[in-house]
Amino acid sequence: MAILSRRLRVINHSVQEAAMGLQVAFATDDLKQVNQHFGATRQLAIYDIDPEAASLKEVAEFASEAMDGNENKLPVRLAALEGCAAVYCLAVGGSAAKQMLARGVNPVRLEHSAQIESLIRDIQHSMQGDPAPWMRRAADAESRRDPGRFEDMLEESWEE
Repeated sequence: MAILSRRLRVINHSVQEAAMGLQVAFATDDLKQVNQHFGATRQLAIYDIDPEAASLKEVAEFASEAMDGNENKLPVRLAALEGCAAVYCLAVGGSAAKQMLARGVNPVRLEHSAQIESLIRDIQHSMQGDPAPWMRRAADAESRRDPGRFEDMLEESWEE
């Protein structure tokens, strides 16, 4: 059975919840670049990202495990993605991708290693212009979960 070695949450991160804010995870072994397969990643660096700022929110660390054929490693990694709109990784198995999508998490597979800072800038640039489909789905899902959405709608002017 897979076990979570430790989970470190940053208490004073700077990004405030924004209308287009997203939580995004990056599969990494050094907290600087995406360079890991999701199922075997040693760490997930989880960031809060909005169009103007980004802040490390949490780092989840996992025990080292065999990559192929070990479904027991997935539940703890998937649980660490709670609240994330996407996870960037070098590879992801079909079973893991299917489970991510069922949880509303979009797997983003990269062809080669990339710096997390650069990926965050790309995400912010996309948020400011034409958001990727997974960003729009995440924003739509968040608006449906907002408990104050009905009160906001009542305050809007309605024309018949």
